[in-house]
Amino acid sequence: QVQVVESGGGLVQAGGSLRLSCIASGRTNSRYAMGWFRQAPGKEREFVAAISRTGGSKYYADSVKGRFTISGDNAKNTVYLQMNSLKSEDTAVYYCAAVNSDYSGPYSYTDPKKYNYWGQGTQVTVSS
Repeated sequence: QVQVVESGGGLVQAGGSLRLSCIASGRTNSRYAMGWFRQAPGKEREFVAAISRTGGSKYYADSVKGRFTISGDNAKNTVYLQMNSLKSEDTAVYYCAAVNSDYSGPYSYTDPKKYNYWGQGTQVTVSS
């Protein structure tokens, strides 16, 4: 059983910063590619950022490039999402996801169906 747990959400003013954390645990000696997705009220879940199992590849949605940074401690199956210059449109529930596989290109990392394990989500609210 693999558990994915996010933390770090909250309320922040526009232009501010937040750092989300996520850890995948439950299976020793397993390494995971991990991604962040978000879902705003009335909208579909969308890709935000992802990092490969080794941390050598990182991918971002165009809407967050230059503002968000994904990083990780792959040995600990922990991933972080540093969010700077936050905008009101970044308001959403942020979900962390994990998969014990790597993919050959960026497209699969952006597809939520490619991830096996999901956290419960953490709310990020950006006030304007």
